[in-house]
Amino acid sequence: MHCLWMAATLMMMASVARAEPRRPNVLWICADDHAPYVCGAYGNKVVRTPNLDRLASEGVRFDRAYCNSPVCTASRQSFLTGRYPRTLGVTLLQTPLPAGTQTLATLLRAAGYDTAAIGKMHFNSNLTHGFDLRIDLPQHNRYRKEHPPGPLPAGMAVLPPWRPFHDPARIWLNSACLPYGARDEDMAGTFFAQQAARYLRQRRDKPFFLMVSFYEPHSPFRFPIEYRGKYKPEQFTVPKVGPEDDAQIPAIFRSLTEREKQGIIAAYYTSTEFMDKNTGLVLDALKRSGRDADTLVIYTGDHGYMLGQHGRFEKHCCYEPAVRAPLLLRWPGHLKAGQSTQALVEFIDIAPTILDFCRVPVPATVQGKSLVPLLRGEVHKHRDRIVVEYAENEEAMIRTQRWKFIYCTGKRQRQDGYTTGRPLPGRTIRLYDEENDPEEMTNLADKPEYARWSTDFTAQLAEHMKRTARQPELVPKDGDVHSVLEFCLQPRDVKKETPP
Repeated sequence: MHCLWMAATLMMMASVARAEPRRPNVLWICADDHAPYVCGAYGNKVVRTPNLDRLASEGVRFDRAYCNSPVCTASRQSFLTGRYPRTLGVTLLQTPLPAGTQTLATLLRAAGYDTAAIGKMHFNSNLTHGFDLRIDLPQHNRYRKEHPPGPLPAGMAVLPPWRPFHDPARIWLNSACLPYGARDEDMAGTFFAQQAARYLRQRRDKPFFLMVSFYEPHSPFRFPIEYRGKYKPEQFTVPKVGPEDDAQIPAIFRSLTEREKQGIIAAYYTSTEFMDKNTGLVLDALKRSGRDADTLVIYTGDHGYMLGQHGRFEKHCCYEPAVRAPLLLRWPGHLKAGQSTQALVEFIDIAPTILDFCRVPVPATVQGKSLVPLLRGEVHKHRDRIVVEYAENEEAMIRTQRWKFIYCTGKRQRQDGYTTGRPLPGRTIRLYDEENDPEEMTNLADKPEYARWSTDFTAQLAEHMKRTARQPELVPKDGDVHSVLEFCLQPRDVKKETPP
């Protein structure tokens, strides 16, 4: 009788094991400043991104995914926590992620995952925020000291030291399309990819969360000497500046010539191809490790980037090329290959999606919304709207399937280097019809027939800012939406906070 009971128990345990498949490993690859329109998977016919294209063909491509802030620190700390930048208290470039903040890494580590972050994380401190292993530029610098690179070919012109806003924009944006002074094997991006491959070779028993974050293609758009000449400036047509753009173009870009702008675009494309090569090294290492089938792979940029649209070469604003970012997901056998979706997605949705797939409870503090129901076909719409903010310029936007609404107080002298050199404009409201004006050339906000849209969106944005404020008790209670927005859009980061 005892034997029968044991046999029944073992059969039940085996049945439960079959019903509860192993939790996936998580590999998240992130690029810096990579806009989706410079990727073959998103329709670009010039840039060569075979590894990202393959990843997209094997998984799901999101065509309307948006960062929650078009600046590195705020975006990265937001998507790593699943919380809005303003709620988190990290909206400015220099702000460190507060100690003790609950991140995706801390949650997965507590659930039994090995955690590692290789490359750029923008924590702005020495804290590791849940990652057991951290490898970044200090480790690469040490490696180069131990393995000195050989001399470069005589007379080869290479990038000078990067000195943004001190040198003219044509230099720090690499309009000459010069390589970094190193061979492929000595580049930081290649080192990070190799370290990721090494990590993947060593993973056997426990599930892992590995984040690999490349510095490319961020300016000055670095690439090794082997990549010089891959793209020619004359291949590219610079986007036309719109009829309403002149007043908002940063002064530092106004002296760029057409040829210099073409050179900047060529350098960006070259750096993107180099980043794609390193992405391929990581994906190939995952496949060789034998863990490919049970690994959820995510690829993102941290935000978009503008290559001449509206006269700008940056992010730091709410135009579509600056805030829309690539998002690719692959999990063999669990996500149908070759899918794409037009669903509106915010990057704070990534963390709860990962937690959902890993069967880890999503904390109540997480503001993102899991994509799993969408991916499983249980729902056909994910969000009605997207909200993005850029505190440095006291601006924010709402994006729906059709409309883009941008509100800016116009009262802050921004400190990010992108001033126009003109008097502060005061309150500025813009409304674009994305279906009929996808390049955002015609502002409809001042047209009487669109007044109700501007009014409605202003109220919606004010309500969102009140609801997501880190200290809602400080928000003005007078009921005036403009008072609320002018208060909430000011930078109120943790380390800078002062009483109102």
